[in-house]
Amino acid sequence: MGLKKNLHDFKVKNKDKKWLPAFSAIHTFLFLPDETTHNGTHIKVADDLKRTMNTVIMAMVPCLIFGMFNAGYQHHLAFDGIQAVSGGFFSAEFWTLDNFLVGFWKILPLVIVSYGVGLGIEFIFAIIKGHEVEEGYLVTGMLVPLIVPIDIPLWMLAVAVVFGVVIGKEVFGGTGMNILNPALTIRAFLFFAYPTWMSGDKVWVQGAVGRDQAIAAGQNLDAVSGETILGTLAQGKEVMHSVADMFYGFIPGSIGETSTLLIVLGGLFLIFAKIGSWRIMLSSAIGAIVMGLIFNQVVDAGIVTESSKFYGLMSTPFWHHLLIGGFAFGTVFMATDPVTASQTNKGKWYYGFLVGFISILIRVFNPAYPEGVMLAILLMNVFAPTIDHYVVQGNVKKRRKRLKVKTA
Repeated sequence: MGLKKNLHDFKVKNKDKKWLPAFSAIHTFLFLPDETTHNGTHIKVADDLKRTMNTVIMAMVPCLIFGMFNAGYQHHLAFDGIQAVSGGFFSAEFWTLDNFLVGFWKILPLVIVSYGVGLGIEFIFAIIKGHEVEEGYLVTGMLVPLIVPIDIPLWMLAVAVVFGVVIGKEVFGGTGMNILNPALTIRAFLFFAYPTWMSGDKVWVQGAVGRDQAIAAGQNLDAVSGETILGTLAQGKEVMHSVADMFYGFIPGSIGETSTLLIVLGGLFLIFAKIGSWRIMLSSAIGAIVMGLIFNQVVDAGIVTESSKFYGLMSTPFWHHLLIGGFAFGTVFMATDPVTASQTNKGKWYYGFLVGFISILIRVFNPAYPEGVMLAILLMNVFAPTIDHYVVQGNVKKRRKRLKVKTA
């Protein structure tokens, strides 16, 4: 209590200083807000923005930890010739200290750069504008390391974070005002600015890209195959991974997107905490299933044959689309962003359905980049206000009709 009082007194004493927002951010991070309301009627609740952000981060922590193990597992599988996981989710071959340490020392710098650069920009803008530092980047800072390849150079990540925070959020007014999901804006920048580091069969395996020491050590990088399942299907190749591998996450991919099991558990946690929208999650899954079923019917009807470059992904069983790529992660943690998603209940159904529907559409018809969830969510972020507008206008018209009937 003494420390809190001293910090509060220091804050009051220096209330006119330009650097006060930076100090206030640290004070708010350490303690609960000490401001109280005095006038009017107010709703008292236990949650605030900081608690909400921390809850979302807690839902992602299992994906982060699993990603560390999987990064080491994929590395040893490619370079050291270890046997593939033969058991279930708790297989002893996967949960080894060696796997964890390889992933930990690669992923920790990504987390540090993401938070360091992103929060640094937030502090700078808070000081320039003279407002409090907002907690909105707490979730974005965790999302970014989970949606990039393991070997992305740190300087590229730093540049992308600067772009995403400044262009994707601050120019719109900061947290709560942005129209695009900042984490996906960062990933989109990386994909279009540095495409060779965001796709291919080497970027998903630690040590397979740009590692002269690996070549010097006699490792044959040409023999490394860390291609994602989507990349394999887009080229018309046979997938060697089982459905269990897809569900548990023993597959190459972005750091946090591989384990559908943990993503689903995280989604249920967010729904239970009343933070994530179950309407968006469910409707996104429905949209993806519908689009997958349409493609399956097209293949079954013989309209698309094996000679077509789209056959691999079109013939994929419709429900497999929910397990592969970043669909599950994007749906649970990014499509449900309360700032950039639809706000009305009916609008959330339309918004989510279109996210899922368009995700699979892009995934199939863009073989060069067979992952559509990023572009689908960004596209629907732009249209979310329009969806809500028409939902509200529809409700207004219904009420006007009821009013006319009563007055007639």
